[in-house]
Amino acid sequence: MTRDFDLGPVDRIPPGEGRTFDLGSVRVAVFRTRSGSVHATQADCPHRAGPLADGLVGDGCVVCPLHGYKYDLATGDPLGHACGPIAVHVVSITSDGRVMLSLD
Repeated sequence: MTRDFDLGPVDRIPPGEGRTFDLGSVRVAVFRTRSGSVHATQADCPHRAGPLADGLVGDGCVVCPLHGYKYDLATGDPLGHACGPIAVHVVSITSDGRVMLSLD
């Protein structure tokens, strides 16, 4: 069953940054790239549970702030390391500028 969440105005997430959202039993990280695209992933790095929303965002990827592990924001694939992929979620911006997230 898919659940939809209104995470509020996209302006809550500055370009080039991420924010963590607690959605009941699930935590997600939502990122807004400098080009304006929005991506959502699991909140914690699978390596050592680093807070991905606090990582560096650029070139369509996020770098975990704890150990520098890098992940593609669109696919969740690891880049340059053997740690497993991260979960990605469907996210969009509505016509009135709100972030909508869908979880399976």
